Amino acid sequence: MKTLFYPKHDLLEITDQQVPYMAKNEVLIKVAACGICGSELETFKSHSSRRVPPLIMGHEFSGVIVDVGESVADWKKGDRVVSNAIVPCGHCELCTSGKTNLCQNRQVFGMQRNGAFAEYVNVPAHCLIPLPEMVPFHAACLAEPLANGVHLVKLSKHIPVNNMLIIGAGPIGLMALQAFRSMRQVHVFVADLLEDRLSIAQKLGASGVINPSRQELVATLSEMSGGASIDLVVDAVGSAQTNQYGLKVLKPGGVLLMIGLHQNSKSLESYDLVLAEKQAVGSYAATQEDMRDAVSLIASGKVDMTSWINYYNLENGITAFYDMMEAKGSHIKSVLVMEPAKNHSDK
Repeated sequence: MKTLFYPKHDLLEITDQQVPYMAKNEVLIKVAACGICGSELETFKSHSSRRVPPLIMGHEFSGVIVDVGESVADWKKGDRVVSNAIVPCGHCELCTSGKTNLCQNRQVFGMQRNGAFAEYVNVPAHCLIPLPEMVPFHAACLAEPLANGVHLVKLSKHIPVNNMLIIGAGPIGLMALQAFRSMRQVHVFVADLLEDRLSIAQKLGASGVINPSRQELVATLSEMSGGASIDLVVDAVGSAQTNQYGLKVLKPGGVLLMIGLHQNSKSLESYDLVLAEKQAVGSYAATQEDMRDAVSLIASGKVDMTSWINYYNLENGITAFYDMMEAKGSHIKSVLVMEPAKNHSDK
């Protein structure tokens, strides 16, 4: 099968690899589309030990089952599916309580096992979510990053929210924007340093956008919200500075949700948290329930998974990877397409 392969640090190749072995509890999927994640770009650039070559990356994918392991009963050849990025053990205390994203024995596609920058991928059956016929593959592959946004909404469901700020208008920030707007109907403001990304955030429904390199963040937020306080901040960047910005704009008693992993910073000062009784909460990946909710959102048409995406054939995967890494202009997200998809232009 053809793959976008990561053979060693600083190198990507389009190359042929063996079709993966399918265990008895797995299915073999013919990949239709796979998104490139910012975490893959970051670990490629930094030589991170989280993704060690040789490796096929890719964990945001959709496709069709072409073969079924002997112990798989609930799936059949021809089923349209998406998969969670996480492969949980299914047996530990966290898994049995529904927190499959936090499984201590978890694997991640394109990390501890080969992923879907390829024509085929083997997937444990318990990771699968059925894909309705009306949802195109090139939109469905983004159910996984959208599910990250859904997970953020659920982590904050106990908090009354009228106004919130998302720091970072990259893929996860834009997914969070759409998840909060569609699931909680709140006023969502978005901050980023790139004007093109802010324009897309506006298109996707942001109540206001801010460029902190040109506008003072706190004052501008206050003006845009009519003086109303910020109840919740999502830091989709994850730097020391954005952590600090997030705490600074929060009202007393507000919550900072941290999902970005730009750097492993230790930037939160106890006075910021304790004296105003603010909360800082981490968010990691998505559960199976989050994935199902994300697929339902895409099927409902309430979210836009296509108009701001750049599509490439697998053969052009290296270009797709570097185009997203260089982030020129409005290029935010690259998706590799292995099957014909509607309403997109291959590059």
